[in-house]
Amino acid sequence: MSTRIRLQRHGKKGNPFYHVVVADSRAKRDGRFIEKLGTYNPNTNPATIDINFDRTLHWVLVGAEMSDTARAILSYKGVLYKNHLLNGVKKGALTEADVEKKFEAWLEGKQAKVLGKTEGLAKAEVEAKAKALAAEKAANIAKAEELAAKNAPVEEVTEEVAEDTAAEETATEETPAADAPAEENNAE
Repeated sequence: MSTRIRLQRHGKKGNPFYHVVVADSRAKRDGRFIEKLGTYNPNTNPATIDINFDRTLHWVLVGAEMSDTARAILSYKGVLYKNHLLNGVKKGALTEADVEKKFEAWLEGKQAKVLGKTEGLAKAEVEAKAKALAAEKAANIAKAEELAAKNAPVEEVTEEVAEDTAAEETATEETPAADAPAEENNAE
C-alpha cells in the first residue's frame, strides 16, 4: 500500500480549509485517511499551518509520498529540513547534537521572518487606514468649502465691476453728444 501525505478540503465554497492527512494513494481526495497530521488555513495572512511535527516527521521517514502542496507546507514548517539532517546522521556526517543545534537555528530564523512579515502587514494596515482617514478629511473639507461658497450671500456689486460700468456709461454719454450737432446741421 502506497501512502501519501496530502490535503483534504473542508470549509465553505470560496472559503477553503484543509486537513493535512496521510491516506492511501488510491483513496478519494476527501475520502478515507489513515491519520490526520494537522490543518492548513490559506485564508489568513500569513497562512495558518498547525501540524503534529513528530508524527509528520515519522511518516516522511518511513517513505510516505507528498503532494506538491503538502511538500511546500512541510518544507515551510521544517519537516523536510529535519528529515534531511536526520539522513545526515544515518550517513555519519552529523551527530544528534549537531542536528538539534542546526534545526533550532533554522527555526529561530524562520520565526523571525514570519514575525517580520506579520509586523509589516500590521504596519501597512495602520498606514493605509491613516492615509484613508487623511483623504476622507480632505474630501470633507473640500465639500464644506464648496457648500459654504454655494450658501454664501451674493454681493451686489464689487468695486471693480462698479468702475467698469461707470467707464462704460461715460463712453456712451459722450457718443450721443457728438452725433447730436450733426443732426442739427442736417435739419437746417
